[in-house]
Amino acid sequence: MLEIRGLSVSFGGVHALSNISISIAPGRIYGLIGPNGAGKSTTINAITGTITPTRGSILWQGEDVSRRPQHWRARAGLARTFQNLALFQQLSVRENVTCGAIRMHRDEDLVATVDSALDDFGLGDIGDSPVSVLSLGTRKRVEMARAMVANPKLLLLDEPAAGLTGGEIDDFCTRVRSLKNRGSAVLLVEHDMNLVMSLCEHLYVLDFGKLIADGTPEEVRESPAVQAAYFGAEHDEQH
Repeated sequence: MLEIRGLSVSFGGVHALSNISISIAPGRIYGLIGPNGAGKSTTINAITGTITPTRGSILWQGEDVSRRPQHWRARAGLARTFQNLALFQQLSVRENVTCGAIRMHRDEDLVATVDSALDDFGLGDIGDSPVSVLSLGTRKRVEMARAMVANPKLLLLDEPAAGLTGGEIDDFCTRVRSLKNRGSAVLLVEHDMNLVMSLCEHLYVLDFGKLIADGTPEEVRESPAVQAAYFGAEHDEQH
């Protein structure tokens, strides 16, 4: 579905990503992990078109989309959430979710599609509430619903569990597994290693913009390079 080949991203003299390669298949849950500053959010931004790669290619269903705009990629089946919630605070829950569907469905289908997404994420009773009054966990469900209402083929989640309670994390895991059952792929950026190890089937590990390991959670856990990256030195945040 998605293949990244030799992707590099530089900002001036800073190499945020250096020659990384990643493959994503349908119906699987992947994790993208690494210490702060490893390049995880930069990778998601490159995949979704927020930034343009310096070198390398991003193939979506066999087509090089490295220079395609964000809206084209969204229509092609790529959706994302953000590390810092990117909701319209002045709009209602329903209006925010509708923003994710408006380019994907005919007018006569739009209301039913949004209603279904609200129900799927337990938001049906608060559709008219402004998102500004909601808890963090509920706002994250709104962002998930907005991303999923277009029925994406690949959902990229940037630290979705940050700030959630234990019960909210359990609910989040259930919803992500349901996406897999629909045939969607998920790429998860997350610092909660218990969540990552229990939820993801395959992991990619970045450190200082380089891919240092990939494999099953068990394989990655035993990797000396991964252990050194997490425990061998201090890392500063870079994006």
